[in-house]
This record gives sequence, structure tokens and C-alpha cells, in this order.
Amino acid sequence: MASGFFALLDDIAVLLDDVAAMSKIATKKTAGILGDDLAVNAEKASGFASSRELPILWSITKGSFLNKLIILPVAFLLSAFLPSTIVPILLIGGIYLAYEGAEKIYEYLFHRNQHEHTSDELVEMTQEEILAYEKSRVKSAILVDFILSLEIIILALSTVVEQTLTIQIIVVSIVAILATVGVYGIVALIVRMDDFGYKLIKLSKKEKSISKSIGQFLVKALPIIIRGLTVVGTIAMILVAGGIYVHNIHYIHDLVHALPSIIGEFIVGLVLGFIALLFVLAFKKLFKKGA
Repeated sequence: MASGFFALLDDIAVLLDDVAAMSKIATKKTAGILGDDLAVNAEKASGFASSRELPILWSITKGSFLNKLIILPVAFLLSAFLPSTIVPILLIGGIYLAYEGAEKIYEYLFHRNQHEHTSDELVEMTQEEILAYEKSRVKSAILVDFILSLEIIILALSTVVEQTLTIQIIVVSIVAILATVGVYGIVALIVRMDDFGYKLIKLSKKEKSISKSIGQFLVKALPIIIRGLTVVGTIAMILVAGGIYVHNIHYIHDLVHALPSIIGEFIVGLVLGFIALLFVLAFKKLFKKGA
């Protein structure tokens, strides 16, 4: 009886050890997409009235949890009964990530002045228009989160696809929870930076003080951090997309194997992204002509 109990404890310890090791590998592999997820959501959750930032972010977070509750069972069923579909889904997601990265670069190079001009204009909105705008932004953020969540889960699943179903479920679920809590927790801290900075400035009664300097730094740092996260997220998307194709298609791997891995993956992701972007732009032109 006692020996059986200790054998059970030993099995649990081995399982937990395997889960910890595989979770570390899966988290490391999905780090690029998590960085992009962070950048995208920081951008989506900013630009609102101070009192509305956290409620909007909470709505997006709940949508993210719902996305993962939908995706996880489907991913486990595919892994159990149709494991051959995992790589094709990864490749399709890779094209999307590469396209998103290339589109951001394209917009920056050719439409930056237009975006800067429109962002400088003040637009007066009614209460109904503000609510409708917030709702559309939340829906857009949840849709992007669904695609990124799908990619995170499938990528995490690909690292444990040869393990038992129990380990797959535990590891991928841990990665999904960490992704949601970690990303949106950090986003909440980022979008409230300027408010915390303003409070420090107001609390300071002296013209020059440490609290006032810190407050001014936080206020000025917020837009820089969001822009920096956007750049990092764009690079991360291209690297992840390139990595998916380099590691899953032998022909592409052979083309870039002589290069440092990060350079090879970036080149592959960039090329894929701009090919996808050209197809989308061509389709849009044809659609406009048809209309």
C-alpha cells in the first residue's frame, strides 16, 4: 500500500518535471509572438480617456480568455486525431504574421505622413459615437488576439506534439494562461504609466523634486515605449513567421542554412510577408475596379 502510494508520488514528480521542462521550451518558442501580442494590445488599449482604459482592457482580456477556451479544445482534438494538420496551420499562421509585419513596414515607409496628419486632427464625437468607437476597437483587438492566440497555442503544441496527451494539455494550457495574464498585466501597467506620472507631478509641491522628475519621465516615456513595442513586435512577427517556414520546409531551410539563424529567418519572413502583401494589394485593386 505504502509502496504504491510512493510510486504514485514518484510518477507525479516525473510528470511535473516533464511539464516544467516542456513549458519552458514552449514559452521560449512562443516568446516572439508574445512580444507581438504585447505590442499590439498596448497599442489597441491606448488612446482612450483615462477612466476608460482599464475597463476597455478588461473587456479585451475577457475576450482573450474566451478565444483560448475556444481554441484549446480544438487544438487538442487535432493533435489527438489529426496531428498532420498542425504544421499546415502553423504555415498559414506564419503567412499571416509575415503579412502583418510587412504591412506595418509598408505603411511606415509610404503612408507615415498621412497617418501623422490624421492623428494630429482633433475630432469631436458624441457619447454614442464614443461608445461605438470603443466597441469597434475592442472587437478589432479581440479578433487580432484570436489569431495570435491560435498561433501561440499551435506553436506551443508543436513543441510537445510527441509527448503524451496529458502533458500536451497541461503544458499548452499553462502557456495560454501565462500568455493572457502576463501580456494583459503588462499592458495594464504600460497604459497607466502616464496617469501615475501625472499623480506624482501633482503630489510634488516643489519646482524640482525626485517625484516630479520621475512623473515627467513616465509621461514622456509612454509614447516612446508604445512606439518601441510596435517596432519590436513587427520584427518579432517577421522572425516568428520566418522561423516557422525555415524549421518546417526543408527547401527553405537549405536556402538559408549558411546564414546566422536570426538573419535567415528574418529574410524568409520578410520575403514571405511582402509576397503576401503584393497579393493583397493586387486583390484590393481588382476589387475596386470590379466595384
